[in-house]
Amino acid sequence: MVSALHARLPELGERMAQRIRSDVDAYKDETLIPFDSLRRSCTANADLLLDQLGRAGAQDPSPARETGRIRAEQGVPLADTLHAYRIGFELLWTDILAEARNRPEVTDAQLVSQSAEIWALFGRYAEAVAAAYRETTAELTSRRQARRSALVEALFAGVIADRTLWEAARELGLPDRGPYVVAVAAADAPGEEPLAGTEAALRQAQVHFAWRLLPDQQIGLAAVPTATAESTCLRILRRAGARVGVSPCFHSLRDTPQALRFARLALAGLQGTGPGVARFDDNPLAMVVAAAPAEAAHLVEVVLQPLLDLPAAERSRLLETLEHWYAAAGSATDAARNLFVHPNTVRYRLRRVEELTDRSLSDPRAVADIGAAVLVVRRAGGASSDVTQ
Repeated sequence: MVSALHARLPELGERMAQRIRSDVDAYKDETLIPFDSLRRSCTANADLLLDQLGRAGAQDPSPARETGRIRAEQGVPLADTLHAYRIGFELLWTDILAEARNRPEVTDAQLVSQSAEIWALFGRYAEAVAAAYRETTAELTSRRQARRSALVEALFAGVIADRTLWEAARELGLPDRGPYVVAVAAADAPGEEPLAGTEAALRQAQVHFAWRLLPDQQIGLAAVPTATAESTCLRILRRAGARVGVSPCFHSLRDTPQALRFARLALAGLQGTGPGVARFDDNPLAMVVAAAPAEAAHLVEVVLQPLLDLPAAERSRLLETLEHWYAAAGSATDAARNLFVHPNTVRYRLRRVEELTDRSLSDPRAVADIGAAVLVVRRAGGASSDVTQ
C-alpha cells in the first residue's frame, strides 16, 4: 500500500499544494510562497511520512525542520504553517484509506493502528516544524536587532553617506526628512535601560523612533513631524522618571551627531539630581556653560570671585537676590515680592554686587557676564571652590 502511494507521490504533492493554497490565507500569495516551492515541500514531507510508516526507531525530522525554517524566513505565521501541515497529513491519511479499500487484506485493526501511528508522526513533525520556526525567528530577530543597532550607531557617529541615509531611515522606520529630535537618558548602572517602557509608549502614540543602549546612557532619535508629536514625545519622556536631555529639532539625518552633542549638553545642564527632562532650547546659556566647564570656572573667577569670598551668609543672600532679579526680568519690585523683602533691600543688595564686581547692572554686557557666572555657581552648588578646582 505504501509503495503504491509512493508511486503517486508527485500527484499527491500537487494536490496537497493546491489544497493548502486554497484553504490557508498566508499561502495564497504567490510572491510570498511560490507554488513550485510549496509543491516541493509537500512532496518531500509526504515522502518522509510514507518512509516512516511502520518503521521502528527514531524518525528523521529534517524535512519538517526545513519547512519550519523556510516559512519563518518567508514571514508566514506559525499558526498558518501548522494549519498547512495538518492539511497535508489529513490528505495523506485520506489517500491511505482510499488505497486500503482496494486491498481486502488490510484489516480494520491495521487501519486503526496505522491511524494512531500517522497522527503520532504528525505530532512529532509538527513539533519539529514549530521548533525550527521559533529558532529561525529568534535568529532573524537577533540579526535585525543587531543591524538596527549598527544603523543607529552609524547615524549618531555620522558615518553613513548621504546617498544611503534614506535607506537607513527606511530600515529604521523613520521618515527620510525631519523634524527629528535626539534624546539622551542617563543610566544609573552599566547596561541599565533608563527609558524602560518608553519605546512601547512611543509606538502606541505613533511616534517613530530608533534607540541604542550604551553602557552609561540610552540614546534615541525620534521623528516629530508636528508640534503635537514633539509634545507627545516630551510627555512620554517625562513619565519615564529618568534624567533626559533633548536636542533642538533638526531636519536632516546628517545632523544627528551634532544633535546628539546638544542633547548630551542638555542632560549635563539639567539641574538637581532627580529625574527630569531638559531641552537644549529651553536654556541655551546653561547649555553653553555645560559645554565648557573649564572656561565657565574661569568666568566665575573673573566676574564673581570677590562676591564668593564673602562670609557664607552674605554670599548666599547676594546670590539668591541675583537669581530672583534675573528671574523677574530685572524688576526689583517683583524680585522683592518673591524674596519677601522690601524693594529697597533688593536695590541695596544689587548695588553691593556692583561694588564687589566693579560691574554695572545697567550695562547689558555686565548683566550677561554676571548672569552666566551665577548660573555656573548654582550648577556647582554655590561654593567657589567647586567651580575653580
